[in-house]
Amino acid sequence: MDQKKSKGLDPATAARAEAMHARDRQCALIILAALWATLIYTYAVVPHGFFSSPIGLVLAVSGALLLVFNTSSVLAMLSHYREDRDHIYGQDLHNLDLNRKRLRELSLRPAHVDTDPGAP
Repeated sequence: MDQKKSKGLDPATAARAEAMHARDRQCALIILAALWATLIYTYAVVPHGFFSSPIGLVLAVSGALLLVFNTSSVLAMLSHYREDRDHIYGQDLHNLDLNRKRLRELSLRPAHVDTDPGAP
């Protein structure tokens, strides 16, 4: 872990942020691989006579552009998330912790507190 990037978070939160980033990175790469596999499979099973027509050429070019732009955008997103990991995941972890604390407090409240104040 880069010390420059993690000095804003305490070590426990930095480790949690790194774990969240690793999960997000893995999911993004799996989805990107699924996109590549889907388009390659589609290209392989479509009759190749279709690609000699103008519509087939437009579809082949648009499929290639889809792969190029999606791949570059996912890689750019992952790079940006790496640079701003502490800010992005630090806020998420802070709000998750607050919500867990609030839910824990609500679950410990006595049953009579949850009744309607206007009820007899």
